[in-house]
Amino acid sequence: MNKDLTEGNIRSLIWKFTLPLLGSMLFQQLYNIADSLVAGKFIGSEALAAVGNSYEITLIFIAFAFGSNMGSSVVVSQYFGAGKRKEMKTAITTTFIAAFVLSALLTITGIACTDTLLSLINTPPELFEMSAAYLDIYIYGLLFLFFYNIATGIFTAMGDSRTPFLFLAFSSSANIAVDILFVTAFEMGVEGVAWATFICQGISSILSVAALILRLRKIGETEEKAPLFSFRILKQIIIIAVPSILQQSFVSVGNILVQSVVNSFGAVVMAGYAAAIKLNNMVITSISTIGNGISSFGAQNFGAGKLDRVVKGRREGILLAGAFSLIATILFLIAGRYIMLLFMNRSEQDVLIEGMRFLYIVSPFYIVVTLKIITDATLRAAGDMKPFMISTFSDLILRVALAFIFSSILGSVGIWLSWPIGWATGTAISLFFFQSGHWKKRNAMK
Repeated sequence: MNKDLTEGNIRSLIWKFTLPLLGSMLFQQLYNIADSLVAGKFIGSEALAAVGNSYEITLIFIAFAFGSNMGSSVVVSQYFGAGKRKEMKTAITTTFIAAFVLSALLTITGIACTDTLLSLINTPPELFEMSAAYLDIYIYGLLFLFFYNIATGIFTAMGDSRTPFLFLAFSSSANIAVDILFVTAFEMGVEGVAWATFICQGISSILSVAALILRLRKIGETEEKAPLFSFRILKQIIIIAVPSILQQSFVSVGNILVQSVVNSFGAVVMAGYAAAIKLNNMVITSISTIGNGISSFGAQNFGAGKLDRVVKGRREGILLAGAFSLIATILFLIAGRYIMLLFMNRSEQDVLIEGMRFLYIVSPFYIVVTLKIITDATLRAAGDMKPFMISTFSDLILRVALAFIFSSILGSVGIWLSWPIGWATGTAISLFFFQSGHWKKRNAMK
């Protein structure tokens, strides 16, 4: 059900709206870690390392899907909040048309460059074949990835966070079952893990787009038929989408560079990092999902001209995301060892120790990065993308540079130390730009 976020109690709206989003992302991350979990548990540590190695490259493609999601959802939110239904519908169809073209280009490029990308990150020879097989199959499903992310983002933009949750709950549960079936019963190895993701993601994409079409029909026709495509609205979407894509892409490139440093330490460190980074990404992406909810809330209220609700919404977002990050930190510090064992056998103690080093160093700083993510979400809702980009690139560049420098001195521990330093720097920059108040004068729709 569509929800107007410009009226009503802010705390109640934020919690009711973002909790299903958080549940959706937890299922999404369960969807993502299922490949590593099944590979590590049922195939072996080399398969776990191969999936983790390929995952860093898949993040580049996810960055484009995420940027498309954010560009459309912010613009759709603003039109929805302003009551401009015709423009809202055109924004939706324009996004899907542009996403079809973009995903096709990325699929062709990705398949042609698989071996080159794996070589660039120093993939060990013994892992190359498995990594390439996983990555190729993943790339074949990019159209599904794009359409699913856009459809669920539009539901969120219209104030409906429940529908994406239901789709993800179904698809992630199915993905785990199909993963295990293909690996254990059909003995398909890493390729079985990849095909399971392809199939489940495809079904989810088709169902979510179909549900969105039905929802738009319920909204009804406007006085004037909405055009299928608009270059003017595409430009508005691009203003938000391109910085988001660049931000996520550079983060992915940074992660690939860090992965190349990790790979230089061998299969044990690679496997430990592959498991630990999945858990870390689960937390960060969940906090980012709360941020996406704050962006939708903020964008609707920007469209309605209610800046005071935007500020209060940010405060509530920090409280919610902060509580989640605190729970995650405590859980990893106390029970991280047992969670890590889901990805490996008890006999692989050297892999376990390396993964726990990462969690011990990084997890205490989740509350710091929470402030950055929620603040960035508010800036993005206003269409003020410059500070968002500056803070993210500062974090990333510093983190990558320190990973190279510290690893030569402290070994793998030096790589893990680069995370909290980069996060703290990016957070300070984001808070500075938010406090300056310049973002209040910006509105992407205008």
